Amino acid sequence: MDDVDLDAFSALLTDEGQRLLAALRDYDPADEIATATRLRRAHDAALVSAALTQARLRQRAEAKFGEDAYAMYFTPHGVEQSTRASVARHRAERFAALGVRRLADLCCGIGGDAIPLARAGVDVLAVDRDPLTCAVARANARALGLAERIEVRCADVTEVAADGFDAVFVDPARRGGRGRIFDPEAYSPPLSWAVAAARKAPLAALKVAPGIPHEAVPQDAEAEWVSDHGDVKEAVLWFGTAAGTRRATLLPSGASLPAAGLPDPAVRPVGRWLYEPDGAVIRAHLVADVAAQVGGGLIDATIAYVTSDEPRPTPWATAYEITDVLPFSLKRLKALLREREVGVLTVKKRGSAVEPEEVRRRVRPQGPNAATVFLTRVAGAPSMLLGSPVPPPSLPCAP
Repeated sequence: MDDVDLDAFSALLTDEGQRLLAALRDYDPADEIATATRLRRAHDAALVSAALTQARLRQRAEAKFGEDAYAMYFTPHGVEQSTRASVARHRAERFAALGVRRLADLCCGIGGDAIPLARAGVDVLAVDRDPLTCAVARANARALGLAERIEVRCADVTEVAADGFDAVFVDPARRGGRGRIFDPEAYSPPLSWAVAAARKAPLAALKVAPGIPHEAVPQDAEAEWVSDHGDVKEAVLWFGTAAGTRRATLLPSGASLPAAGLPDPAVRPVGRWLYEPDGAVIRAHLVADVAAQVGGGLIDATIAYVTSDEPRPTPWATAYEITDVLPFSLKRLKALLREREVGVLTVKKRGSAVEPEEVRRRVRPQGPNAATVFLTRVAGAPSMLLGSPVPPPSLPCAP
């Protein structure tokens, strides 16, 4: 695993370190041994090792930070735990729209949230207790021209007074030595401490795992689940906004769906159209809201697929036109795909133990056509739904 230490990182900020990083902008990790051997002829071995590590981390971070990644600095933990830039930008813009001008970013990490906040015009106190992480956050603020707006303080967040700030943002660590942490009270710091800190501020947001149980959401918080291009990235508990509200937010549009308090949809026979709600909609328990929008119901009481008899475009779900509803049988599916000359098969499953790879191996799709098969339950019975996706509608603007 990549490793970074404070002394080696400090050496990267020298002129020599900067030249090495610039030379490694597009290096191929497959050629690392040859590259390291060549560079060590002119540079200290420890500095070369640190530069190669940073180059690898920047390449990994590009997926989250885009082109900014090649101006920034990272630790392995920082790459793993940082908020994706699009998601952090959404939150920063919301803070700014709420009038926030000074914010305390507690558990700031490498500055992934402080950066978009500063770009949105917010002055940030960024706090972390790890000296290396703080050094990286300072370097990132300087590298992106934001040092005047971001003050990095190395301290235990539980000992930092956030008095005088318009808002507080807390991003507790949700990974430990054994991997991901699912118990909110095992976060560092615990969720209960973060909630108490949030309640002391005029406005606050706490980043939590998307799978947080709804019963763990405080009644005085607004809970927002955020997806980016259909991939659920995080949940945020907001204090000082719309207490008790649940909402799903879709990026990059910024469209947001608040809960209307609807009852669970009825189960009904599969119609011509199937809707697969966005993951943020499912996490926020807003499937009923989507069903109401499309005039549909559920195919099964325990499955988050909505069906209707007519197409009603919605940004909150992917629509499919269903051609066949069949009892589960891979033999029958294989024959049907052969008959229709389907060679490109997308396999989706919900409520089925069968893995997509096993389906493809056994049905061996061949031909020029494409189709999507859903392995699921219909009114409790294992079933297969065959169809094709419908082009998505234009997304509404954020409210």
